[in-house]
Amino acid sequence: MFDALSQKLSAALGQLRGRGVLTEEAIRGGLETVRRVLLEADVGFDVARDFTERVQARAIDLPALRTVAPGQQLVKLVHEELVRLLGEKPATIRFASVPPTVVFLVGLQGSGKTTTAVKLAKRLALEQKAPFLVAADVYRPAAVEQLVLLAGRAGVAVHAEPGETDVIALTRRGIEAAKRARARTVLVDTAGRLAIDTEMMAELGRLKAAVPPHEVLLVADGMTGQDAVRIATGFHDALGISGVVLTKMDGDARGGAALSIYWTTRAPIKYIGVGEGLEAIEPFRPERIAGRMLAMGDVLSLVEKAEQSLDRATAEKLARKATTKKGMNLEDFLEAMREMRKLGPLESLLTMLPGVSRDMLKAVKAADPKRLKHVEAIVLAMTPEERRRPEILNGSRRARIATGAGRPVQEVNRLLAQFREMGRFMRGVAGPGAMPRPGRGAV
Repeated sequence: MFDALSQKLSAALGQLRGRGVLTEEAIRGGLETVRRVLLEADVGFDVARDFTERVQARAIDLPALRTVAPGQQLVKLVHEELVRLLGEKPATIRFASVPPTVVFLVGLQGSGKTTTAVKLAKRLALEQKAPFLVAADVYRPAAVEQLVLLAGRAGVAVHAEPGETDVIALTRRGIEAAKRARARTVLVDTAGRLAIDTEMMAELGRLKAAVPPHEVLLVADGMTGQDAVRIATGFHDALGISGVVLTKMDGDARGGAALSIYWTTRAPIKYIGVGEGLEAIEPFRPERIAGRMLAMGDVLSLVEKAEQSLDRATAEKLARKATTKKGMNLEDFLEAMREMRKLGPLESLLTMLPGVSRDMLKAVKAADPKRLKHVEAIVLAMTPEERRRPEILNGSRRARIATGAGRPVQEVNRLLAQFREMGRFMRGVAGPGAMPRPGRGAV
């Protein structure tokens, strides 16, 4: 997410970061480079110009601090203005005092609206918001069937009436069904079009007037850059959207949409889609996203992701075994690897850590996830006894495992050497008495 933008911004600011003295000329030159980077990321011209002018006005009056280099102060200013550009504070769904809270999801076809409806419902279920889906896209072929299928996978109730064309009546009946089911949130998947047109906006306007929602969330494709901004402006002018969900932000999104939508419409980005899985949706937090853009990391989001994805009992068990004298065996190693894969690609996890270099990300991108699949194949090619007692793996056993996994023997040897080294490292880190008790710092 924002890989290209992050790399270019970091390079532009890197020239200024370590400077002991920043002249006005150096500030202007550095910020001109930043402005070009923003324009290349498909940020609107007016947005990029206003951003750099605000940073420059503040940077020229930077106080001289003994403990902080001027270049670092400038990076801090850029971070603060990025946060402001992205909306300053996290914006969430405003829940009604008397449930259910009705949320319309609107957008063009192809933006991922139906999938986003289910992703958002699944997230709201984890937050104890009792979601309920209404299939109100009566035009796109198989839209109703798609929503019902995905809702079934997510374990969320859905109201669907295949063949019904009266959207207003269908939505009203869906909300009544949600009330009977004691739902707290109703997500209405409305119909989209291939482009904004008068007929679509008129129908959405009639639906909004007849069934007033608490929220109207635009689902926009984050990879379309300024097109997403134009679409957001069109929907906002016609309907008055209350927020935006940007999808496909795990792909080659240049960041222009995220950096321009709020500044252009004042409609906050509330969620971002970060993958294909039904759990791959995150609340949009401007301060953390700005940190990622400047390669400052986002450790808090990484911790939250781990808390949501990993099984705590399994993690505690593996942590205890890793730091005992006996250590983990290859069965434990396989279990740990599968737990880590729940967090997503290793490359995206590393971008949440501060100080990770571009070269390191390139190396990980080249090795992951194919390398992890090869490791798993090697471990699965072993017998249960070999996984529990890797010390019995002699030359003939290793040759058999390599053949079974379809990998070279050298790769099997390298894995076993790395596994032994990891075991020694974990025991050395723990030391005598260093293992935390369950419930008191164990992770």
